[in-house]
Amino acid sequence: MVAWAPSSPSAAKPGQAVRDWKRKRLPVRVHAPDPVTVAQLSLVHERQHVEDVLACRKDNGLYDRSRGVARSLMYTTGSMLSAARHVLRHGGAACAPCSGFHHAGFDFSELYCTFNGLMVTAAVLQQEGLVRKVGIIDCDTHPGNGTDDIIERIGATSWVRHFTAGWEFTREDQVPAFFERLGQEVAAMADCDIVLYQAGADPHINDGGWMTTDEMRLRDALVFEGLHRRGIPVVWNLAGGYQQELDGSIPKVLALHENTARECIRVFGQKG
Repeated sequence: MVAWAPSSPSAAKPGQAVRDWKRKRLPVRVHAPDPVTVAQLSLVHERQHVEDVLACRKDNGLYDRSRGVARSLMYTTGSMLSAARHVLRHGGAACAPCSGFHHAGFDFSELYCTFNGLMVTAAVLQQEGLVRKVGIIDCDTHPGNGTDDIIERIGATSWVRHFTAGWEFTREDQVPAFFERLGQEVAAMADCDIVLYQAGADPHINDGGWMTTDEMRLRDALVFEGLHRRGIPVVWNLAGGYQQELDGSIPKVLALHENTARECIRVFGQKG
């Protein structure tokens, strides 16, 4: 498996996850991403919004105007785009170990999401003629309201298929219905050239969510197996996950992300 690790001081989880995988000797090769440009961000965000956030004239998704966060943003989204370019070129799967995308809309940042790296990636690939249709499977526990906003605002409904579980599935008794729907959504991505998968850890029952550890691993298996069977390359990211120990460490979140990585490697092998 390949991982494009972002240079992001705004969150410690990406670095912790990658170090955890390497310590456990998962077959992961880590690459530095190419940063995105203002022009690329502006394909899906209002240009003035982009410039104001980067210049620290407007709050980012963390509700501050940190210059360190501003410097990291081009690389966080760049992680997703770099990984997508790789799988389009080589096939298989890759991980962009980053978070903070799906609540960011056309002209707003919120809930720890500043720019929408999912839609930036989709739009850049489409503009460059590398894809005709992009699928987004969002299995974070929260709905991708920002992704929906951008799809509507830029008129992307014909070439982006977006499934965000958080609008419909919030309770433990909905797990069977979720798995049925997830299988249907994966099948519906058959005409997509690439799928971007938000493999959030926060649907876990101990993170305010509604799925057990085994159910979340089955979720990942259904996505990876379904896409692999159809020959569709996939890039996944970490998305949410907030369980903390008293000392501030996040071993339970890291274990859930490790499960996703292991399922990816099991299905797609070590290609990349």
